[in-house]
Formats: sequence, C-alpha cells, structure tokens
Amino acid sequence: MVFNTFGRMNRLRSKYMVFGLLWILCAVVFFAGCEKDSDGPLNVTDKDFSYDGEGYFLYARLDSGKTIHLSKDTLYLDMGKMWTFSNCALKSINLTYSKEDSVLWIAPTLSIHATAEDCAAPYFRPDTTLKLLLSSEQMSGVGVVKVKNESDSLLDSILLRRGSISRDTFEMYLDSVFTDVKSFPLRTKDKKNGKAIPTVFRTLDSLTPRVFYWRTMKSTCTHRVDMCKNTVADTIYPNSWSVDDTNLVPVHYACADSDSVYCINSKWENDSTELGKLQERPDTIWHYSTYYTEKIPECGTYSYFLISTFVVGNQARFIRELFTPDDEETFCGPNSQKDWMVYNLSANQMVVDTDSTVSLDSLYKIWKKATVTPDAPKEK
Repeated sequence: MVFNTFGRMNRLRSKYMVFGLLWILCAVVFFAGCEKDSDGPLNVTDKDFSYDGEGYFLYARLDSGKTIHLSKDTLYLDMGKMWTFSNCALKSINLTYSKEDSVLWIAPTLSIHATAEDCAAPYFRPDTTLKLLLSSEQMSGVGVVKVKNESDSLLDSILLRRGSISRDTFEMYLDSVFTDVKSFPLRTKDKKNGKAIPTVFRTLDSLTPRVFYWRTMKSTCTHRVDMCKNTVADTIYPNSWSVDDTNLVPVHYACADSDSVYCINSKWENDSTELGKLQERPDTIWHYSTYYTEKIPECGTYSYFLISTFVVGNQARFIRELFTPDDEETFCGPNSQKDWMVYNLSANQMVVDTDSTVSLDSLYKIWKKATVTPDAPKEK
C-alpha cells in the first residue's frame, strides 16, 4: 500500500515537469518567431511624418539689466513656456516690429518644422534670451517698448528714458547733537564753497506718552565689608522697564563715606514679600525720522542709492546714481519734488508726492527752519 502511494506521487511529479518543460519550449519558439531586425522603441509618428507651422509662447520679459532703462541701452527679450513640440522642432523665432505713437510693439512668432526623426536631447517648453538689435530709426520717438504673443496678449512693457546717469559719493559730518531729540529738527549744511550739496536732516514725528508702575523691594546684605556709621539708600533702578508688569526695584545701602564699602555686590538678597507702595514713572517715546535730501536737476531721479556709512559723531557716506533727463525726455521723476529729492533713511525708501504719511511741503518748511549742525572739529 505504501509502495503504491509513493509510485503515484513520482508519476505525478514527472508529469508536471514534462508540462513545465513544454511550456518553456513553446515560449522560446514564440518569441523567436516574433524577433525581427527592426525590434526596438515603437515609433510615435509615421516615418514620413512632417509638419510645418507656428507654435505659441506664454511668457516674455524685456530687460536691459539696469534700474533705469535708457533708450541707448541694449534690450534683451527673455522668452519662456514655448510650445513647439520640442526644442528640436523649433526652426526659428521671428520678430515683427510696429509703432503706435510712442510705443514700439514687438510680436515674436515661433516657426516649427517637426519630423519623425528622433530628438537627441528633447526639451519641452524651452526658453531662450534674445538680444534686440534696434536701429536708431526704430527707436526714434519711442518711449515705451511692449511685447505681445500671437493672441495679442500683452506680456511685458518697459519704459525708456532719455538722458544720462552719473555716480557720485558724498561724505558729511554728523555732529553728536543728532542724538539729542530735544534739539530736533536738525540738518547738516547745504552749501560748500558756494555750491549746493546733499544734507542729512532729522526731525521729530510724534510723541507717545506712557507710564511704568513700580514698587521698592527690600534687599538684605549677607556679607558686610565695612561697618559704616552712616549709610544712605541706593535705589537700583532697572536698565529697562516693563510696560506690562509692575517693576520691582531693590533698595540697597551704601556708606555715606565714599571711601568705604558697605556690601559686596553679589551678596545682596532680595525679598519679594516685602514691597513698598505702588508708584508711577512717566515716560515718553520720541518718534523721529532721518532723511537724505538733495537738490537735483528738474525731473531727475535716482537709479541707485546706498548708505555706505552712518555714524553719529563721525562721518556719513552715501553713494548714489542720479538720472539727469535731456531735452527730449517727456517723463518726469519719480522724485519728491521736481528739483528736490528726499530719501527716508529710517525706512530706506524714496519719499514721493503720493506718500500719505508725509507732506513734502511741510517737510520742506521744517528743513528750511532746521538748526544747521557744526562741521567736523578741526584737528590741532
């Protein structure tokens, strides 16, 4: 009985092995029959495929690499999000120019030539930068350059200015009186050798009154040094006061004789359970602003401004680039007034007519009446 069972099992195992070998053999024959010399990646398009047409783009930006774009500067056109099948299918970028009054329109078009040939390094939605070589005839009378795509959507515009840009460095002495808020308004002198020069101007904006609350706190010396006959109270006021809480001020003692020491400073122990009555200490916050002011050519503006050094009691150093318009320029500013520039050093920004927080007329009147601070003391 046992012998017959083992025999049947061996016959079944042999049968499954034969079926397995036959299946593998059929698979090999099947794939061998399908093998061709042209095996490889499937073609996406027919080998005779060819397409010529136009693509489209969704991004364009004009730039000269400068803050103020002069009409004589070289312009660059950045283009991106270009739909051209791939970079290999982009045949050319054609630029069409047209004028409307003082506006020069640039309308790029993308020429496409696509075939079934594989692209060695496909890149979809490519981008590029074009250097615009515009003739003096094309730029004549142009104040604004705009770029649009094939659907006439405005993508970017740039304002062109006519004039020159000069870079200068100014240094001036800031007297220590600039730290005295009660002396405001103050400014440095505005002329040197009969010639107008920039100034630093500081004026008071507003006052904010506030009150600090405090109590005295008992403090005991645990290590006496000298046995003084006479002592005086020495209230230790904090270096900074808290507005949101009651300030505790320890009361120490000192010898009336200044040559004697009452206690070692580190040996005072405070007792917060023994406090004096609640007291008030009024205080005022002085809000002020500091400005750089300069007489400028009419309708001029800054293209660059840097605070290089600013130390009260020493020198202040400023670097700025000034745009001076020529006779053909029709745009004015931006500036504070047509011939006066005010730069807020506290906020690090130019003060313009549209500022709702500063009245330039009143600011100019304060500047005129401000006390002129002395020059740097002469070395002996």
